[in-house]
Amino acid sequence: MGDMMQEDLQNWQGCKAPKPDILDGKHIRLEAYQPEMAAELWDAFGGTAFNKLAYYFPNPNFENAAEFGAWLDGNQSSYHTMVFRDPATQKLLGMASYMRMDPANGVVEVGAVCHAPILQRSIAATEVHYLMAKHVFDALGYRRYEWKLHNENEPSHRAAKRFGFKFEGIFRNHIVSKGKNRDTAWYAMTNQDWPIIKAAFKAWLEPSNFDSQGNQKASLEEIRNALT
Repeated sequence: MGDMMQEDLQNWQGCKAPKPDILDGKHIRLEAYQPEMAAELWDAFGGTAFNKLAYYFPNPNFENAAEFGAWLDGNQSSYHTMVFRDPATQKLLGMASYMRMDPANGVVEVGAVCHAPILQRSIAATEVHYLMAKHVFDALGYRRYEWKLHNENEPSHRAAKRFGFKFEGIFRNHIVSKGKNRDTAWYAMTNQDWPIIKAAFKAWLEPSNFDSQGNQKASLEEIRNALT
């Protein structure tokens, strides 16, 4: 609370909307979604296997790439979806969206996150979230970056905590999702949190943090704890 009270916002002018064309990392490249990418992205998720990957998303199940693409295209009126491309193979490996964009107050959410099976639990998967957070805080000066999820989605809870988002509470009976109630858990990181979170991401991504088999030597949480 003290840090928040000390922040001088008398000259706050707001931010630009987070709509990058490309975010480049060492292990992954993020590109702004284009409609012609939908079929390849659908295939990367395993076609209808996407419905299992996106089990906790509020959208209906899709039968084919055309339905999936129509959903993604429709989202772009309020989302800015980034797709993940393997720089070596040029294949698409996943997606995440900047959503609930509030540039006037410097607040944005990352959501609709889906990793193809080949990307899951990889160094590149972590770098994706470092690049997306770095863009909003370092390039655009945002004050708050949110992560929301179906409260029953345990893997998403773990991911939010691992990346450094702080749990803020549960909105009960928040939405109707696939014909059922969804209680939504809210997480966020702020610009005050970001310096330590950023330093931990950078340290974790260093080659020296991995052994010859590619196993991490220190976790993100361990590195963050050592920095606080």
